Amino acid sequence: MAPTPPVTRFAPSPTGALHIGGARTALFNWLYARGHGGTFLLRIEDTDKARSDPQNTQIILDGLTWLGLDWDGEPTSQAANADRHAAVARQMLDDGTAYKCFSTTEEIEAFRAAARENKTTTLFQSPWRDVPDDQHPDAAYVVRVKAPRDGNTTLHDTVQGDVTWSNDQIDDMILLRSDGSPVYMLAVVVDDHDMGVTHVIRGDDHLANSFRQNLIYDAMGWDKPTLAHIPLIFGHDGKKLSKRHGATAAADYQKMGFPAAGMRNYLARLGWSHGDDEFFTDEQAKDWFDLDGIGKSPARFDLKKLEHISGQHIAVMDDAELVAEIQAYLDATGALPLTEGQADGLLRAMPHLKERSKTFPELLDKAYFVLTEGPISPDEKSAKALDATAQQYLSELTPHLQNVRWDRNTLEEAIADFATARDTKLGKLAGPLRAALAGRSVSPSVFDMMMVLGRETSLARIRAASV
Repeated sequence: MAPTPPVTRFAPSPTGALHIGGARTALFNWLYARGHGGTFLLRIEDTDKARSDPQNTQIILDGLTWLGLDWDGEPTSQAANADRHAAVARQMLDDGTAYKCFSTTEEIEAFRAAARENKTTTLFQSPWRDVPDDQHPDAAYVVRVKAPRDGNTTLHDTVQGDVTWSNDQIDDMILLRSDGSPVYMLAVVVDDHDMGVTHVIRGDDHLANSFRQNLIYDAMGWDKPTLAHIPLIFGHDGKKLSKRHGATAAADYQKMGFPAAGMRNYLARLGWSHGDDEFFTDEQAKDWFDLDGIGKSPARFDLKKLEHISGQHIAVMDDAELVAEIQAYLDATGALPLTEGQADGLLRAMPHLKERSKTFPELLDKAYFVLTEGPISPDEKSAKALDATAQQYLSELTPHLQNVRWDRNTLEEAIADFATARDTKLGKLAGPLRAALAGRSVSPSVFDMMMVLGRETSLARIRAASV
């Protein structure tokens, strides 16, 4: 009998941007679902109305779209299901697995103050846990789950193994607030159950929550999902990744010019491995990814490694796909879009640009020669190559190139013969020619540029630089 296809979910809170840790969590859920013929769902956990921002929701959606992590169906709103969440809490009340607690905030704080003074647990133990309904006051109350008071609870986690907690460390958590609104911990469980989630893959900072959420699964008699709590991402200094380490939002890396494929590849390697493989395609990642490849130790974010992986992906990407993604990068940074002529030139030049380019800004720097639509203005370093002797060489070289066949071998031979006739070396001409054609010291080879630019533009630039 074939196994049931998995259902995974990514459930971000719209209280901020999509951060690297969240992007990696989404990627792992996406890879597992896509690689096992399953379903990847997106749920916006917007129950915190004070901090949830629709703009952040859109930023999260845009970040996932940039990363290429497509989800199945429409994104759901957790807040929209509040009535269903509350109904489950009321069912637990009816079943006796939850109770009404009338303790005031002042009473709870007094309990905790006394506990701190007596050096006992500050987990609140409500005096209303076993009080029958006919003895309840006509007052505001919260609904609490009845947690076991003794013994231990063991949960199996695919990444962390068997994890055991003493039940006296699990509180009777609140399910419904005094205004009748459900809390996040209840909503998560109800939504996961109703959405048919089979695998909960999330950061290991949520591991403790699993023991509290487990109480609801037990109370309702629901099937429990497979748990996989993945290690956090640390910075280069071994501390939790934060703004002090640099960019932390996924959108920042799009604006820095990293290709989405390279970002997916690098994020997949943060905490997961497949042998010694570092560079791989999406199809390989989907085929290889499994939960047993996730380690327990925190991963370290290394910008140099990201750049290395990024460069490898740029080098093998389809040229037209690269141009399209560069257009999206320019849009994300607020830069002017490529004109039709620039896009065409970039596409023709791409085979000579993408090797050894780690990011789109690096690639575009090398592409200056084909993107500039006016006269070349050499930068300071290139201008030094256009001294009087160099200008004389270029002036004399132009007639030699006007009638030659315009292919790479012929151009190389013609310029090499010219250098020999002038008792100089081909390398002595490369700098002036590069300055004339590109105006920059970083560019493709002189001959590659001449082939991309064509006879008319190449000769016009050489002629202009010889004056």
